[in-house]
Amino acid sequence: MYYDPNMYRYPQSNYPVAPMYYPNVNQSVYWTYPNDMVQANSYGYVNLPNNQRVTLNDHGKKPYVVNINQAAKQNNNYRTAIWTGRHLQVTLMSINVGEDIGLEVHPTTDQFLRIEEGQGIVRMGDRKDRLDFEERVFDDFAIMVPAGKWHNVINTGNKPLKLYSIYGPPNHPFGTVNKTKAEEMHHHRSF
Repeated sequence: MYYDPNMYRYPQSNYPVAPMYYPNVNQSVYWTYPNDMVQANSYGYVNLPNNQRVTLNDHGKKPYVVNINQAAKQNNNYRTAIWTGRHLQVTLMSINVGEDIGLEVHPTTDQFLRIEEGQGIVRMGDRKDRLDFEERVFDDFAIMVPAGKWHNVINTGNKPLKLYSIYGPPNHPFGTVNKTKAEEMHHHRSF
C-alpha cells in the first residue's frame, strides 16, 4: 500500500471526524472532538491543546492512552510511573541540569528511553568500570539498553532533561513516584 498525505485531509478544519474499525464490535464507531477544543492540521491529524494537563499517576493494568510528549514535559519528578503492567512499565523522568540518572544495570530487563526535551550524554558498557559506548542525545532521540548492560544518562544542557522510559518487564513498584534522585536512592527497593 502507498501513503498519500492528502488521503486523510479533511476539507474543513472543523470536521475532524474519522471512522474507526473495531473487528469485534457490530456497529460503526466514530471519534470526534468539540470544534472549539481541537483543530486538524494540514494532514488531518488532530492536535490537543498544549495547556491540557495530563494526570501523572500509575494507570497500570488498565487500558490507557496519553500524550507522552506532553506528560514527559509536564513531569517535574525524578521518576513517575504512569503505567505498570504485568510485562511492561512506562515511567517519566526529569533530570536536573548537571545531574544524571545514575549508573545502573537491569540484569533481566530491557529498557527504552526517549528524550522529549533537553540534551545529554548516554554511556553504556558490559562492566561498571568500563563504559565503552558513548553518544550525545537530544530531543526526539531514542536509547535502547539491553538487559545486563551498565548505563547512565547525564544532563549536559541548561534545562531539565525530560524523558520517558519503558521497561520490559517492569523495574519499579506500581505507583512509584520519586521527587528527587536522593529520595529514589533512599527508598530503593528490589522489585
